[in-house]
Amino acid sequence: MTDARFPDVMLLAAGLGTRLRPITEAIPKPLVPVAGVPLIERIMGNARAEGAKRFVANAHYRADQILAHFGGLLKVSREDELLGTGGGVKRALPMLHSDPILVMNTDAFWPAGSDAPIARMLARYGGPDDIVLLCVHPRNATGFGRSHDFCLSPQGEVTRDYGAPVIYAGVALLGKKLFDGTPDGAFSLNALFEAALERETLYGVVLDAPWFHVGDPQALAEAERQLGP
Repeated sequence: MTDARFPDVMLLAAGLGTRLRPITEAIPKPLVPVAGVPLIERIMGNARAEGAKRFVANAHYRADQILAHFGGLLKVSREDELLGTGGGVKRALPMLHSDPILVMNTDAFWPAGSDAPIARMLARYGGPDDIVLLCVHPRNATGFGRSHDFCLSPQGEVTRDYGAPVIYAGVALLGKKLFDGTPDGAFSLNALFEAALERETLYGVVLDAPWFHVGDPQALAEAERQLGP
């Protein structure tokens, strides 16, 4: 990437967080505290540590709490109906000024200062057809149910079955052009990932740190146990 400016960050914060009930009956999932720090703040901290300055979040479930939490310090794309990960990003594109953009889930993070993987993602990004995913080896993952999502070749290409099994760690670097021709309503970013996989322009960078996915109360408890007091 030639532009020295750090990409704008899109925070996916609209989901219902049903698997984290009863905690999420009162607060939206991104505001659930993990060892005293709200999830969304941990994720923003991961990005800020590497130079992120501008953030946009989408919000739907308990959106007023998301808005109140940031008090106008963050642009929020409010969704009257859930648009999914892809539709949510597409709706917010006018608020995102960089190209490419960084899309981050707000339910997974790594301990502050333990790695700087986004710099490696930026270095790997080659142009508008590329998508670069942050990946994690299953042995470093806490709170994840499936065995793996993809495989990662020794050359850093994401494949279905060649290379080391990896989990998608919830951070993607991609260009705006990839949203051309996508549905106007709800759709998943997975559709863009699959298309890049077919084009052989889907790349992965491995996180060299523990990774915590906080999807349910058990995963939350385990993350807090490992992070310590």
